[in-house]
Amino acid sequence: MNGQWYDAEAGPLVRPYAMTGGRTKPGPHGVRFDLIALVAVDPDGGADEGAESLLGPEHRALLGLCGSGTQSVAELAADADLPVGVVRVLLGDLLEGGHVKVSRPVPPARLPDERILREVIEGLRAL
Repeated sequence: MNGQWYDAEAGPLVRPYAMTGGRTKPGPHGVRFDLIALVAVDPDGGADEGAESLLGPEHRALLGLCGSGTQSVAELAADADLPVGVVRVLLGDLLEGGHVKVSRPVPPARLPDERILREVIEGLRAL
């Protein structure tokens, strides 16, 4: 994605603050994009072709990465070769525009205990 915007000797030609318009926080909603937050394209979103054409190249690149399946914020930053802070701001724009949806993975505290799962498996085997 950034091949055309990167000069091996000079570094990135477009600085991160330019990609976000100088913003450092994602959107007016104050959404927190943790590194493990899961991002997917919102199929029911109100985004139409005209609205998508107004997005910057970085926004479109993130949408393309999400189009192949649900991605974490960390994966998106790595795959887009952008700083995590920039990705968070861009994702805030996409969320506000209805292009993506964000979910949280199940916290480990809410997952069933391994002991309970083993008892269920053994109970099923006993049938």
